[in-house]
Amino acid sequence: MNEALTAKVKKIIFVVIAAVVFAVILFPPVVLFLTSIKTELDALSFPPKWVFQPTLENYKHIFQFSPFMKYLLNSLTVASLNTGAVLVLGSLAAYSLARFRFKGADNIAFWILSVRMMPPVAAIIPIYIIMRNLRLLDTPWSLVITYLTFNLPFAVWMMRSFFREIPREIEESALVDGCSDFGAFWNVALPLVAPGLVATGILTFIFSWNEFLFALILTGSKAVTLPVGITGFMKETGINWGYMTAGGVLALIPVVIFTISVQKHLVKGLTMGALK
Repeated sequence: MNEALTAKVKKIIFVVIAAVVFAVILFPPVVLFLTSIKTELDALSFPPKWVFQPTLENYKHIFQFSPFMKYLLNSLTVASLNTGAVLVLGSLAAYSLARFRFKGADNIAFWILSVRMMPPVAAIIPIYIIMRNLRLLDTPWSLVITYLTFNLPFAVWMMRSFFREIPREIEESALVDGCSDFGAFWNVALPLVAPGLVATGILTFIFSWNEFLFALILTGSKAVTLPVGITGFMKETGINWGYMTAGGVLALIPVVIFTISVQKHLVKGLTMGALK
């Protein structure tokens, strides 16, 4: 009887803790959305108003009087191109490091990881000079290439662990049947790590979508992305919180939809090899 009561109490405690954590996580997005449907007067009121007359004027304004769709398309283009390039290059590099043994392989893998450790602010000046000399400033390609510098090491290390979980004997069987090394990679290894590939792609897309510093420095007017474009609502006369929060809500929607649509692959990819 005592054991059953103890188990029930533990379950209740876990549920309460989970509810509290869930509420803390959801509180900022909820406040963001509520502010986006308030008038400017209600948004600046103190204490905050929780009961108010909702309005969609903030959303109408950012579409009518700002190039918000241009910012959205720029972010989508940069994030998609960067994710595709990262998955292609990262999977090839990860497979090589996981399967081929050569002198200095571990050192190369650690060097790749060390690039990810470097603070972005330390690299922004040389990257700016390189892009200026290549005449790529204020173009999507400058961001796609730059984002490779910190997304590619992340993808290589994630994919390397996924490839290591695959029994080597499966690929050796393919080689015996006449496959080349690339054939074994393409036809055998890559399909087996598809969930891990999807998980890596989702995280890479989110990193590219949310990046602010490089997008701020390397763009001017033509290739401005959403995070930089939303800050344009900060004027000399003050910050229009209604417009900024409306832009923030719209910036969240594509990532949320994308993540929910591939949620099964994301969870499966992040837990590959956990039980083993």
